[in-house]
Amino acid sequence: MYFIDGLECGRYDRRVLAEFTRRVLAEFTKGGMAAVTITLSFWEDALETMDAIAAWNDLARANSDLVTIARTAEDIVAAADSGRTAVVLGSQNSSPVNDRLGFVELFTDMGLRVMQLTYNNQNAIGGSCYEPHDSGVSRFGREVIAEMNRVGMLVDLSHVGERTSFDAIKASDHPLAITHANPRSLYDHPRNKSDDLLRALAAGGGVLGLATYNNICGPYAQSPQAWCDMVARTVDLIGIDAVAIGTDLGQNSGPDRLEWMRKGKWTRSEQPGASLPGTPAPPQEWLRSTLQFPDIAAALRESGRFNEAEIEAITGGNWLRLYRQVFGS
Repeated sequence: MYFIDGLECGRYDRRVLAEFTRRVLAEFTKGGMAAVTITLSFWEDALETMDAIAAWNDLARANSDLVTIARTAEDIVAAADSGRTAVVLGSQNSSPVNDRLGFVELFTDMGLRVMQLTYNNQNAIGGSCYEPHDSGVSRFGREVIAEMNRVGMLVDLSHVGERTSFDAIKASDHPLAITHANPRSLYDHPRNKSDDLLRALAAGGGVLGLATYNNICGPYAQSPQAWCDMVARTVDLIGIDAVAIGTDLGQNSGPDRLEWMRKGKWTRSEQPGASLPGTPAPPQEWLRSTLQFPDIAAALRESGRFNEAEIEAITGGNWLRLYRQVFGS
């Protein structure tokens, strides 16, 4: 069984060293993680993202007994078989390409394997889930998706608007991912996805990483049992092959990081992000770190709603299959 977390929202660079310390990397391996996709960028441009990649290269070298950076699916298997965790480099925005098509290939060469088309704002590719009007995928966006297909970079739709997401699924020759979101029919939140969109994702061979983040789980975050009920309902909706895990965990993230994620460089006003006014989420104690990731498998088993092959698919197998299709071996 290969445990894979399809998205963590922590970002490591030389200015913010606390989010991925050696202790956190050791928790990856102690939690039995075969792979974890981390976040290089929210609003960062090309140069800032290159700085983050360089920092991760140095961090991986300094902790090579614990982690390695994966470029292929087989790198993940090899890391797990050696008792280490493969770090998959991801971005939660297309800001690193600086609106230059050729930069998609350059960042793939540097190790970026997963890129979300938009974060919380409209950009040159398309619309965000928080924009009042979703423009759909632009002409440039279609070029970017085709280029991501060509070079083996996974298209992520997690914060992407509904119309733009449908357009992207139609435009892509490869399966896509929603690395960290939940069905909106189970918990109504702008960050969650409609049943029709999730069915379209699954029909194309894509994968949904169900999040454990309180604010987009609602009552399903209250306990492992409640969260497993969300898993079962999602499997009923889109099938076992399309459901995985993308926790959206933030490692040691503080208020400064949260403010940056919500406001970036584009606003001085308060931005709630995934927090809806009047609906504070209860504290979630059962998944504070990847040390507790094996507890998810145990809870799925205890629910009595999945067999062992299905638990293996949800906790990592579906991601590994998708990575093989998109990244290559």
